Amino acid sequence: MITRLLVANRGEIASRVFRTCRERGIGTVAVFSDADASLPYVAEADAAVRLPGTTPAETYLRAEALVDAALSTGADAVHPGYGFLAENAGFARAVEAAGLTWVGPPPGAIELMGSKVAAKEHAVAVGVPVLSVDEPTEDDLPLLVKASAGGGGRGMRVVRDLAALDAEVAAAREEAASAFGDGTVFVEPYVEHGRHVEVQVWADAQGGVSVLGDRDCSLQRRHQKVVEEAPAPGLLPETREAMHAAARALVEPLGYRGAGTVELLMDATTQRFWFLEMNTRLQVEHPVTEEVTGLDLVGLQLDACEQDGPLEIRVGERGHAIEVRLYAEDDQHRPTAGTLTAFAVPDGVRLESTYAAGDEVTPYYDGMLAKVVAHAATREQAARKLAGALARARVHGLVTNRDRLVGLLRDPDFLAGGVSTSFLGEHPPVTSADARHAVLAAAVAVVAAARERATVQVGVPAGWRSVTSGPQTVAFDDHEPVSWWGTRDGPVLDDVDVVTCSPASVTLESAGVRTTYATAVRGLPGAETVDVDWSGPASGHVHLVRTPRFSDPALAQAAGSLTAPMPGTVVRLVAEQGASVSAGETILVLEAMKMQHTVTAPADGVVTEVAVAAGQQVAAGEVLAVVGTVAGAEEQA
Repeated sequence: MITRLLVANRGEIASRVFRTCRERGIGTVAVFSDADASLPYVAEADAAVRLPGTTPAETYLRAEALVDAALSTGADAVHPGYGFLAENAGFARAVEAAGLTWVGPPPGAIELMGSKVAAKEHAVAVGVPVLSVDEPTEDDLPLLVKASAGGGGRGMRVVRDLAALDAEVAAAREEAASAFGDGTVFVEPYVEHGRHVEVQVWADAQGGVSVLGDRDCSLQRRHQKVVEEAPAPGLLPETREAMHAAARALVEPLGYRGAGTVELLMDATTQRFWFLEMNTRLQVEHPVTEEVTGLDLVGLQLDACEQDGPLEIRVGERGHAIEVRLYAEDDQHRPTAGTLTAFAVPDGVRLESTYAAGDEVTPYYDGMLAKVVAHAATREQAARKLAGALARARVHGLVTNRDRLVGLLRDPDFLAGGVSTSFLGEHPPVTSADARHAVLAAAVAVVAAARERATVQVGVPAGWRSVTSGPQTVAFDDHEPVSWWGTRDGPVLDDVDVVTCSPASVTLESAGVRTTYATAVRGLPGAETVDVDWSGPASGHVHLVRTPRFSDPALAQAAGSLTAPMPGTVVRLVAEQGASVSAGETILVLEAMKMQHTVTAPADGVVTEVAVAAGQQVAAGEVLAVVGTVAGAEEQA
């Protein structure tokens, strides 16, 4: 029997495993990097061990440090979570060699199925169809470069030009090596309008395999899942039966133990499917399966380790469950970082979060803030329930994909079941008309906050001036300045009526319709940040940073400066100082939140300055390099 378990991972998955352990009376041990020291999961554990450093390579990818942490705290079992070393057979063997229980499948099964190349060979041997290409030609385009180890979209590249294949393979190898410690990649045909369907399996200590249903995970960006649901909608009964049979055929010969997921790619039109890979671990999206089956998948993982005999699992599907991944990212899917000044999700949905209000979201790891899950009798009800909860959530301090998720859950095509891996690209974000009014509300809230701080003439209305010669202005970064007039009744905007105003709430009326905006003003006068939320059919949130009235000359940037779009690490310098470059040519590669981002030349020119070095940490907005025109470079010389 397991008495104390170490989770060799971080964030919400560590919290999730701890929850089941507490229910079973099992002691818990957390590990944490320097960047994660204050996160909630660390305090949840009975004991916690520091892994010095911040990057995955320094911390969560160090197998020997994780085993030492287990031994030093008296743990007798290790749960790998997902990502990092969860599908590393060497780590599993190291855990078992130390006399600890490995809460996962046997190392041999991990080795075989954890390698996407070997897993495909196994699939062919047991008669499950696969996608493959040996020597790619123009006729095979588009192609997909994939990392053999790991998952989460890291090390994946879509290639539409055969001439770019070698460069994309090299970039994928580099990214995979950074994320998983294994740079092996392979190439397969890319199905443009496919559906990503998963089959959840579980095997007892005797290798008896149970199929626990299926999920659809087709809504993805950067090959990372954003929305997942169970059961997969719209499958023909014969397709579902064939998928479950294929999953069983793959797993039964492996001598498997514990939880695993067989991932399939299905043609949305014909429902023909192919084997993609098997994840020999718990999945991020496992909660939707738990919600519709009533099972505890972490508990089943522990059962597979603790009980020697065969176990009968009864699966009773009930209703529909949808999960969304709340990310710190902007509309271009670029990671964001900063302090979560507020983080609250209404009751009635399942929340599994890495962070709490006041925590710092760093660029060192995946940008997922939380998973939010809704369960209901029907798919439509689950989507409505989840969209409503997200719309009422308060996530302040940085830009997130919250509004994008609400829009997806309310999209008629999504509700009709028309999901595919190309869905997000075909349904770009729609900016709400209320977003402009939210900026107006923010400006009014800033004025009201200034009035509230006043220590003299306390009764004077916000923004009032005895002599008015012109409008006053409040400006926020990336937005048009807001002009307003101060009167005895408070601020007046040109095209919107201000009904009520305070630092915490502003009600505006436009075309006879009143909308109340919840506003949160923080920071010093003149340098405030404002978070604005509004509800209703066009609900949303904006995070605004006030533009200083006077710019600091020391912060002025040279023309042609290329700045970091997000905090991160410089992985590779491609162009040297003095090099001639063409528009779109790569200057350097930046890594943030485990994804690589290329910084390219905005126009033809010459690299007049390289301000960073490989391996250097950079902040958002920091100058990385300068690309000048040919004429400008000659003048400098």
